[in-house]
Amino acid sequence: MNDEDAASERHINIHLSPEIMGGVYANFANVSHSDYEFTITFARVDHEVEAEEVPGVVVSRVNLSPRFTRELIDALEDNYSKWRTREGIKNLPEYGGTETHTQEDEDQ
Repeated sequence: MNDEDAASERHINIHLSPEIMGGVYANFANVSHSDYEFTITFARVDHEVEAEEVPGVVVSRVNLSPRFTRELIDALEDNYSKWRTREGIKNLPEYGGTETHTQEDEDQ
């Protein structure tokens, strides 16, 4: 058995505490990087505030290796594509939806 076969047979078994399983809500993210890693800072901000300075609180910060960052981007793109396809099907007239076009649809 070569290394590739061994990797394909591995299963990751992740356990979450109830507190972590609930997750956190974020409506803002900042991405930065250094020579060694990428950092994603997730925050919850109050977009309804009219002031020049928008209040917010960091809810999580994650550091990732460049390789894992690429894998995360690929996974996000794949899942977003699947979500958009499912949402598009829901909006077809034969399924009772109405087709709506957004600027994002036109940009792609």
